[in-house]
Amino acid sequence: MSFLNRCVQAARSPFSLLGAVRTATKRAGGTVHNHGGSPGKRLGIKKFSDQYVIPGNIIVRQRGTLFHPGDHVKMGRDHTIYAVAPGVVRFYKEKWMRGERRYVGVVLERGEVLPRDEESRGRSRYCGLVNLNGEAPRTQNVVRTN
Repeated sequence: MSFLNRCVQAARSPFSLLGAVRTATKRAGGTVHNHGGSPGKRLGIKKFSDQYVIPGNIIVRQRGTLFHPGDHVKMGRDHTIYAVAPGVVRFYKEKWMRGERRYVGVVLERGEVLPRDEESRGRSRYCGLVNLNGEAPRTQNVVRTN
């Protein structure tokens, strides 16, 4: 083959200007076998501000203490915050060290705000055994005969 023939062939080739072209030496990749992992844990806020809760209702599911417990709520061992009294959920912030902490609390009446001003309003008390706003329970008359 003469030099002229090789130049003509090189000019016709689409890869002459690019140089060497790499071709695949392995098959195309397939799907990953163990992708996805475990299902989601359904974390987050379950009851928002101004929502009514009863004792035992979960308010926040979290990992770590993003929200801290306030009035009438407690924290479970997995940092879940739940209500211990019936009322309305309130979220608020308080100064803590150099920053702020976010708190979750339950107020007994819809108009209240947290943090509660205890000097002017007094302590918030809840006793599940006595209903101060309702009627007294009726007693049955028992007749004793000797």
